[in-house]
Formats: sequence, structure tokens, C-alpha cells
Amino acid sequence: MATRLASPVDAKEKVTPAPGEQARGILPYAQAGEGRLVSLDTFRGFVMFWIVGGGALMAGLQALKPNFLFDTFVYELNHTPWRGLRFYDLIWPSFMLMVGVSVPLSFAKRSRTHTYPQMLRHALKRFAVLFLLGSLRESLHKGAPYWVELSSALQPIAVASLAAFLLVRKSQRVQAAVGGLILAAYALVLAFVAAPGIPAGSLEPGVNLVRYVDIKLLGRTFPVTDAWGTIICTLPTISTTLLGMLIGEWLMSSRSKEDKVKMIAGAGFFCLAAGYALSPSVPIIMKIWTTSYGLASAGWACLMFLLFYWAIDVRGYRKGSLLFGVIGANAVFIYMFTSLVPLRRWVSICVQGLAGTTGQLEPLLRAVVVLVVEWLMLFWMYRHKIFIKA
Repeated sequence: MATRLASPVDAKEKVTPAPGEQARGILPYAQAGEGRLVSLDTFRGFVMFWIVGGGALMAGLQALKPNFLFDTFVYELNHTPWRGLRFYDLIWPSFMLMVGVSVPLSFAKRSRTHTYPQMLRHALKRFAVLFLLGSLRESLHKGAPYWVELSSALQPIAVASLAAFLLVRKSQRVQAAVGGLILAAYALVLAFVAAPGIPAGSLEPGVNLVRYVDIKLLGRTFPVTDAWGTIICTLPTISTTLLGMLIGEWLMSSRSKEDKVKMIAGAGFFCLAAGYALSPSVPIIMKIWTTSYGLASAGWACLMFLLFYWAIDVRGYRKGSLLFGVIGANAVFIYMFTSLVPLRRWVSICVQGLAGTTGQLEPLLRAVVVLVVEWLMLFWMYRHKIFIKA
């Protein structure tokens, strides 16, 4: 279902807002207006679409009819090998941002019937579930136990969502300051801390502090050809989630929708400008989440979310939102389903018989069938109000 904004509550059941909360523009939970943030579910589904089959769909179109347009789509739907920024590099930050947006909304909803200690226990439970799901996904993928694998999305989301919850009752100034300090501290550590065989400031594949820490603490790391970082580069992901939390609080405020649009746009363009301004000295590298990458990707994620918010919740253009909305409503489920169930292989077996007559149509046919099966399954769950969350 679409994420609900705050709604009327019984005063004896709600969590007391932090001091100064009204001063920073957030309505008391008992007075906040009823509403649905349809744009958040739709944006989540749009981003998840490219993971669960949209990329394969574009690759199938490219195989059928190579041209500049499809070549560009496929290029953008693959991660940058090291330095640079493509659309696919924005998917993970977009999820971190959306997690942040949902934290104050969820906090407001739960405060109707739960005390803060109860909500803290729920947050800790959610952290554990997401972390273990990340472990399960990676262990099955690698064929060996991988308890800690912070280079995939679920475990960083677990860490960042818990951090955001612990800060949700703090002032927006504190939240923004924490996010900025994390990015600044991370940049300084990479710039000035050396390690054996690794000079301070080295950001090359296989020769950087992130890789060194992974080897020391985990006893393993990714091959140099893939070079994903794991442990310390999880910290700057928290900053993107805290930015999302600020946006969630702005959306819950008494400001007009036009003012909210301006604030989100301002945050997005500020992060973009800061990230690209910093990039000549601190390269944009997703795989170790450099500070310039954290800023630039958060900026793009902000502006993408803003487009959905403006179109759906401000202008009211909701036709077609169901296409992505049903995916976004069960994002964790479909992410785990596509990771654990070999649907593509099963579909491939079914369409292989057509290979002799369809030739290069097979990759496209396979991608379409997979997407249709996934979407119909999610639509059935949506219609029956089955929502599987951590």
C-alpha cells in the first residue's frame, strides 16, 4: 500500500514530539493531515523495476535491434567500472534516500499505538531481519557462508535505517550536521590515513584504504576487477539516508506543497553542485562510495524523487502509477524472490524452443515473460493486501 502520512492519534498513545519540533515546521502527530505519499511507492517501484527485469528488457531490445538509443540504455544500466557515474549507480543511493524518507512517516504512524521503547525494539528487529536477509542472499549467491556483505543493499539499509531511527527525534539541524560530518570525516580518512603498501589518498582499484580494512577485518575482499568496498564505505551511506529523513520531515510539515518542492529541489541541486565541485580532487567512485559520489548520487536521487512527488502528489497525475506502485509495495519481497528463485532460468527453458525461429528475439522474449510473471504475482499480492516487509 502507499505510505501513509501522519494521522490523528490518541494523545495518551502517541510519542511526545521532541522539544522545538513545531518550531522546525513539523505538525504534532495528533494534528498532522491524513494523506498518502503515493509518489514514494511509485518511485520505489520504478527503481526496483530496473533490478528485477528492466535491465534485461533493454538488453533484449539491444540484441534484437542494436542502435544508439538501446546502446545508451544498456550502457547506463550497468555499473561504472570505477570512476564516473551512470544511472545504475544511482539505484542504491535512491533506496537509501527512500529508506530515510519513510523513517519519520513510519515513526509518526507507529507513535499512535506504540511507546518509544516498543518502536526501538521494532527498529532493532528490523535491523536484524534485513541484515540476515542480506547474509542469506549473498551466501546462496556465493555458495558459502557470508555473514557480513555490506557491498549489497540490504545490510547497508539495515545499518542506515537504524541510525536514522536513533536520530528521528533530533532536530533537523542535528540530523543535517551528522550527515555532513560523516561525509567530511570519511573524505578526510581516505585522504590522510595510510596503510601498509597504500599511500594516503590512494583511490585506485585494489590500492585503497577501504580494501585494506576489508582484508584486515573480514579476511577477504572482492577481486580487483570488481573491487567493491564493504565495511568503512557503509558509513557514508548513512548520510544519504539522513537526507531522505529530512525530506520526509519536510513532507510532514505544514508548509505548502510548492514550498516542499522548492526545498527538495534545493537540496538536490546543492548536493549535485557540491559533489561535482569536489570530484576533481575526490573522484566520483561508487564502489567505495567516495564523498563526491555520495553527494552527487544523493542529489540525483533527490531530483528523481522530486519528479515523482511533483507529478503524482502535487499535480495529481496518478494514471500509470499502479505499474510501478505494485512493485514498490513489495520491494523487499521481489528483491529476495529474484535473488533466490531461478525464475529467469525456468523461463529460459520454456522459450528456448522458440530460438530456432526467433533468433535474436529470445533474450527480449525471455525478459518480457519474466517481467510479466513477476508483475502479475506482485499485482495479485497487492490486490489481496499481502505486503511482506522486514
